[in-house]
Amino acid sequence: MDLRHLRYFIAVAEEENIGRAAARLHISQPPLTRQIQQLEEELGVKLFNRTPKGMELTQAGELFLEEARNIRSVVEQATERTQRAGQGKLGRLDIAIFGSGILGTIPRLLLAFRNDYPEVKIVLHTMTKAEQIEALRQRRITVGFNRMLAPLPDLATELVATEPLLLAVNENHPLAQEESVPFRALADHPMVLFPTGARPNFVDKVMRLCEEAGFVPNVSQEVGDAVTGVALVAGGFGICLVPESVTALTLPGVVFRPLHDSPANSRIDLSCLYRSDDQSPILAAFLDCVRSFRKAGTFDESVDITNGTVWDAGI
Repeated sequence: MDLRHLRYFIAVAEEENIGRAAARLHISQPPLTRQIQQLEEELGVKLFNRTPKGMELTQAGELFLEEARNIRSVVEQATERTQRAGQGKLGRLDIAIFGSGILGTIPRLLLAFRNDYPEVKIVLHTMTKAEQIEALRQRRITVGFNRMLAPLPDLATELVATEPLLLAVNENHPLAQEESVPFRALADHPMVLFPTGARPNFVDKVMRLCEEAGFVPNVSQEVGDAVTGVALVAGGFGICLVPESVTALTLPGVVFRPLHDSPANSRIDLSCLYRSDDQSPILAAFLDCVRSFRKAGTFDESVDITNGTVWDAGI
């Protein structure tokens, strides 16, 4: 039995007439009659009573019509879901995150993607840059997010956004009284840097900016992430340069100030990283969303993507 037999049977059962069913199916009557006969022979039961008025279902035929419709529905759903998967509209997307991007930019981007592709399950994993690269190569994730990504032959990057750098400072600090802080003024105060870990990273960026401004920073602490860095600022351990997305943190006692007279390249990138040979339709759809996001430039800050999203500390 094949799906064609079911389609022919349903048409005859619904039309109750071979001629009308043949016209509906765009075939002639003799081959349709043969197909119904073959189906009855295969099942070993009589599905129709032939009457002067047309085709009347037997009791077995009525039962088979219900089952045939169920099978047709399942096949149609499977076809639609397969097509949606092929278009990148259905499936699972494993994404690795780390650092300050998750405080603003990444949630807005993921919300935009989820709105466009609600049937794609997003699974988030917290990983450092080195862990993201390893997981991509092992095909445990599809996309990673990080900053200052060095070129790698088997991996590709897509820029998501660039952000200005701001100064995080304790509200009781003298620099907190300034509406805008001269970059050179940072030389006179202890500085908290982040993150520790694989290079190049944001620490290298800050050190290079300070060098271009003509001074070596007085590093009081070097910590693993932006949250810890800003927490130390709240505790009075020093000042801290941060990407703009970190302003989403509202720790008591910390204010953020723009910088002026800073080096020309005092912005920081956020990019996504993926396998260059990955032909996944879901990845292609996600990258299209990234490009649209970057082109738009800004999204509503007040978003929550946790509903329906799986969060995982690692793989």
